[in-house]
Amino acid sequence: MISDYDLTGGDRLPPQNVEAEEEILGGILLDPDALVRVAELLRPEMFYTSAHQEIYRAALQLHSQGQPTDLMTVSAWLADHHLLERVGGTGAIRRLLEQTVSSINIDQYARLVLDKYMRRQLIQVSNTLARLAYDTSQPLSQVMDQAEQQVFGLTQERVQRSLIPASDVLVNIFSDLEEKFQNGAQIPGIPTKFIDLDNLTQGLQRSDLLILAGRPSMGKTSLALNVAQNVAAYSKQPVAVFSLEMSREQLVQRLLASEARIDSSRLRSGRISENEWQRLGQAIGFLSQLPLFIDDTPDCTVTEIRSKARRLQAEQGGTLGMVLIDYLQLMQGSAADNRVQELSRITRGLKALAKELMVPVLVLSQLSRAVESRSDKRPQLADLRESGCLSGETEVLDVDRGKVWRLEQLASVAQPEALPRLLSLNSRGRLVPQKPVKVFCSGKQRTCTLKTRLNLSIQATGNHPFFTQQGWKALDDLQLEEEVAVVLQEELVWDPVVSISELGDPQPVYDIEMPRHHNFVANGLLVHNSIEQDADLVMMLYRPEYYDPNTNDRGIAELIIAKHRNGPTGTVRLLFENQYTQFRNLADPNR
Repeated sequence: MISDYDLTGGDRLPPQNVEAEEEILGGILLDPDALVRVAELLRPEMFYTSAHQEIYRAALQLHSQGQPTDLMTVSAWLADHHLLERVGGTGAIRRLLEQTVSSINIDQYARLVLDKYMRRQLIQVSNTLARLAYDTSQPLSQVMDQAEQQVFGLTQERVQRSLIPASDVLVNIFSDLEEKFQNGAQIPGIPTKFIDLDNLTQGLQRSDLLILAGRPSMGKTSLALNVAQNVAAYSKQPVAVFSLEMSREQLVQRLLASEARIDSSRLRSGRISENEWQRLGQAIGFLSQLPLFIDDTPDCTVTEIRSKARRLQAEQGGTLGMVLIDYLQLMQGSAADNRVQELSRITRGLKALAKELMVPVLVLSQLSRAVESRSDKRPQLADLRESGCLSGETEVLDVDRGKVWRLEQLASVAQPEALPRLLSLNSRGRLVPQKPVKVFCSGKQRTCTLKTRLNLSIQATGNHPFFTQQGWKALDDLQLEEEVAVVLQEELVWDPVVSISELGDPQPVYDIEMPRHHNFVANGLLVHNSIEQDADLVMMLYRPEYYDPNTNDRGIAELIIAKHRNGPTGTVRLLFENQYTQFRNLADPNR
């Protein structure tokens, strides 16, 4: 009996190796230790015939209960579950045992079965792609996105790594340290060549999502391009640049002005002096040798970027040094989502991209106008667009113990596993308990007090998202009488906003990092995570002279490390030469 696959191939049978399946099952019946050798590699659905699937599933169940997987026990389990006749009776199981001499080659047979299964899956995906292509009712862009997801899902069907001895890990670490010592490497990550930044972050870490944020005209694109150029030049690794705002010509002109040290405005207009032509030629020669790849397709999705980055990595021999995306707010998500949900999905997708390709992904982001309203214009974590925070007095409920916690209390809990489970709205619209990843302080911010008709109130920054009947909306965008989601006795209801008033002095604000659903109930209202939750490193760019042309810090830029998941935070000072669109090390301007 053959399992139910949607496979086509004319008169040809789908890829399968029934003999290998029989040898595996016979080996499991013969040798009680054989199952351990293949359980990590094979799942029941990987067998071609449904009878073999059921027998293997029975063996797995028995093994998990500490029972033997011999002929008698497997037959009895199948009979108890009314499956024995479906697999051909005890005689069919006995024949598997009788025709097997030993289980010595069971590992090799398991790899054969896995190979055939993956080929059948590929055929099934191919059929799905064909049906999508014939469906002319959907826009082509949507069809392409679904097709990409189908293929990507197939490539993700990997075997999880098993437990390995610590001694093996130590050998690998020693070899790695020895190689770094021989090569003179001083940091574990990919160096940016900005010395103070590398000292603070230990370089760009593979699989990390990094956000570089700033107000317009701060120079974040120039800084990101300088980093990208340094990675390509000094690490000799390919860099993928996705520009959703500027054309590839504009980006390359910035690189050229920086490398040749020619005023960018004169370079764009072609007003180049005689002695600059030689520097220009040298810069062109240098940049043309760099493994720097630029895509200026507007309105890119994470899926498109993932596909292009994966293809580039394959073309470059499996090596990729960095992915740069300019900028976050221009990326497109699902049309069914509102903007807050879109950006949450996008940042989670970008973090997944960093982990899949094992490269640092650097994403530029806008900061909110809240920066401009403060006397101290230095940006803070809560200034990230579509991010937000709540006052320390905000209360959340421990759903298991009924205890009420203030956010400032939760932020002092040292161990994440000690955090209580909180209510969160899942994708089906149900309130479910969920344990936070962490609770943290985001510095001092101005807040507003929101009050509802049912006399619920909360203090939040103006950009903190609340759930409305139109989806997630920032507090600044809410209107009086607009209904927001509140929770009463664990039931979600709609409650109109009756007042929004701004408070005076800035106060410490907090946020909670929630997995999966990225929202939680606070003071009885449903609120959303910040977009920075998925980021491993958040950097904010600030130039004092932008706000005060007479400052003593002219030409100085501060790169504020506002969040660092695996290391310290702090501030790095850089030299910025606006005419060349170039950032340099402050201590040694020649580097």
